[in-house]
Amino acid sequence: MRVDENENWRSFRHRNFRILFAANSISNIGSWAQRIAQDWLVLELTHSGTYLGSVTALQFLPTLFLSLHGGALADKFNKQKVLIVTNLIGGASAAILGILVTSHHIKLWHVFGLAFGLGIANALDAPVRQAFTAEVVGRNDVPNAVSLNSANFNAGRLIGPALAGTSIAFVGTGPSFLLNAASYAIVIFSLMKLRAEEFFIQPSSSNVGNIREGIRYVVARPDLYAVMIVVFFMATFGMNFQIFNALMATQVFHRGPASFGFLGTTLAIGAFSGALVSARIERYRRTMFVVYASLAFGTGLVILSLMPTYTTYAIWLPFCGFAALTTMITANSLMQINTDAAIRGRVMGVYLLVFLGGAPFGSPFVGAMGEHVGIRQTIAFGGLITIFASTFVYFRYRHKVSVPENYSIEFILPPTYENKG
Repeated sequence: MRVDENENWRSFRHRNFRILFAANSISNIGSWAQRIAQDWLVLELTHSGTYLGSVTALQFLPTLFLSLHGGALADKFNKQKVLIVTNLIGGASAAILGILVTSHHIKLWHVFGLAFGLGIANALDAPVRQAFTAEVVGRNDVPNAVSLNSANFNAGRLIGPALAGTSIAFVGTGPSFLLNAASYAIVIFSLMKLRAEEFFIQPSSSNVGNIREGIRYVVARPDLYAVMIVVFFMATFGMNFQIFNALMATQVFHRGPASFGFLGTTLAIGAFSGALVSARIERYRRTMFVVYASLAFGTGLVILSLMPTYTTYAIWLPFCGFAALTTMITANSLMQINTDAAIRGRVMGVYLLVFLGGAPFGSPFVGAMGEHVGIRQTIAFGGLITIFASTFVYFRYRHKVSVPENYSIEFILPPTYENKG
């Protein structure tokens, strides 16, 4: 079947997208392998859910300080070159960690420090990469590209955790980090092969340049900040599967690394399915759809907490993954397509601050609660708080979330608001 005969795959018409998609398919496997290996390494070194949550928090801490600046970078500088730099930093962090593990010199503070270094790269990379999507495929194909990229990301989630779990069982955690380092090199090479003349560069309609204007733009848009409220609580308290699965596998079901890795794969089955389905339901992408999908996710988490055996837990995980990815893909697409091109990078910086910025607080809390109160109670709590936040947004904002007829910068930010950047 030819790409242009099926609208569900239309982003593949663009050569630059095809190149990045292929490179990211390998990179995503490496990223998921490292996530599983890092979690298992921390458990090996500490046997503590609190430390596991703390490492996750430290990895996302730079998001609090740098994601808004990453968005500003996306609006001011060549996104392709910025992404090369961020991938160099991320690849170096993974390579150093892999060398320390394989040489048996690894210490807990090494894991903390390198997780923080990787977090710096990701905090700058994420808003630039999100805004870069529109330049690669054009605004009309952004929703389709977001769905396909999410499917790609979760295809890596199908393979990476299982690969890491098997590798850990036989040779330890080191090779997973080295695999991820190599995958960064592939992404850098692919970025260098893109054709600049095929980018969809939209001329900026404003000289707006500072971070405050991105925040002000979001505050003036109920259709955007209502999505962010749902995403914040869902991501901070509900989407802590790396902690949920690790503690359920080891403390409740008393399983080893292969079984832990398999839980990541089963979760990815649902997430991958959600990404594929999202490519077919673009016409339903509205703010209230995010609310409904997050309600389904929260309910799924409460049910997950009640699963009595490893098998039933693994069987229910795909539903949670499906609901999570459907929600996040819709949220991501809405933020990009309903934002003026001249300020899209800064808006995505704000969105990613909300999406990832709660992790430095939520992950230690979830890890400590899982260790001292119980992981089943912790999973149920994440589901209930997601349901509460979604219900609040529904009743508070359901009549205020239509996209304004003119959402350009000039409409949202008055001409008298001068750029102080």
